[in-house]
Amino acid sequence: MREAGGLVLHLILLVLYVLLHVLVASKLVLFDLGWCFFYLGFLLFLPITTPIVVQLLLGFTVGITMDIFYDTGGVHAAAAVLVMYLRPWVLRLLTPRDGYDAADAVNVHLMGWQWFLVYLILLVSIHHLAFFLLELGSFQIIGVTLIKVVVSTLFTGITLLIVQMLFFPSRRSKR
Repeated sequence: MREAGGLVLHLILLVLYVLLHVLVASKLVLFDLGWCFFYLGFLLFLPITTPIVVQLLLGFTVGITMDIFYDTGGVHAAAAVLVMYLRPWVLRLLTPRDGYDAADAVNVHLMGWQWFLVYLILLVSIHHLAFFLLELGSFQIIGVTLIKVVVSTLFTGITLLIVQMLFFPSRRSKR
């Protein structure tokens, strides 16, 4: 019964992240160099114990949904699936000395600032690098592309950090 409630909650969060991205975040652009990919929050804040197959399917679903809205031909889907493929490796790389608790989630309050910032910056920058290189389709103007990656990573990272601070619980829920 508890898993059904978690599934419904994650479906609601999926719709919420996508709607907020399409209606609000997609309009936010910094100097024509930085974009906020708000939908990444849904993917990056999934529970740590989420199976890899589910992560890949969710990454593809969210990415292809963004591709449909923006007519980008699979660029969002490819970048999102890449991030979901690499996420377990990053989590393994950042595993605390005592390991993860079964109830742990990606949460700045539970995992700490250093862990969260490394996790967030690493995966967001991988997503953005893949996205902008696929969008460009070549290495001709790599300088501008790298500036877009850095500015967009900072913009998305700060936005997702604010979401964590405001909407994610500061204590582990009692089960």
